[in-house]
Amino acid sequence: MGWFKHWFGTRYYSLLYGHRDVEDARQWVKAILEHWQLPGGARILDLACGRGRHAYFFAEAGLQVTGVDISEASITEAKELVPHAEFAVHDMRQAFRPGTFDAVCCLFTSLGYFDDLEDDHAVFRAVWTALKPGGRFVLDFMNTGPVLRDLVTEERVSKEGVDFKLRRSCEHGVLVKCITVKDGDEVHHFEERVQALGPDQLETMAREAGFEVEDRTDGPELTPFDPINSQRFVLWMRKPDR
Repeated sequence: MGWFKHWFGTRYYSLLYGHRDVEDARQWVKAILEHWQLPGGARILDLACGRGRHAYFFAEAGLQVTGVDISEASITEAKELVPHAEFAVHDMRQAFRPGTFDAVCCLFTSLGYFDDLEDDHAVFRAVWTALKPGGRFVLDFMNTGPVLRDLVTEERVSKEGVDFKLRRSCEHGVLVKCITVKDGDEVHHFEERVQALGPDQLETMAREAGFEVEDRTDGPELTPFDPINSQRFVLWMRKPDR
């Protein structure tokens, strides 16, 4: 199932990315609700939902929340965090409950994990299928240009007595992060591989799936997207009514 199947559900993943905190999730949900003006009771699909930190605030705002993720461990934790939402282990490349949702979100660069770009196209098609006519889709991705320009090739991080060594590179259009974890006497090795998809590529995938592009912003502050300086590329899309 790829590197993500073995890495996302681990304690070390949670520890390394713990700075993606509650306040960050609250800001994202607030921005999405304000941008779309979703009514209470709207059905939203949190795609690649992880441990449910965004789902928590969507549910708190009165939305009917469904979260899906490939990691069984993450889904187990999400169910504990948001017991009144619905969660399922699911591959985002496959359609989930066609015509059910008013909105879909995919946050924190949760696309581009596959070796074949056709799989990323499949994600857009699956989202299209899951949405009702007129439904919205927001995709949060890194702004690849500045990320490559400012790439930190080596970094060391310590969290709660665990040491992480991170080595970053770009290989044939794929951003690779090699992660060495030293936890006491134990040493573990993980890897992240993300296609260095640019804004134009993502927009092409969106349009080929049938979406209308409504907006492009940085995030989660939702300032206008700047190709040179924005750290995030947030693409706002709509499935036409017919």
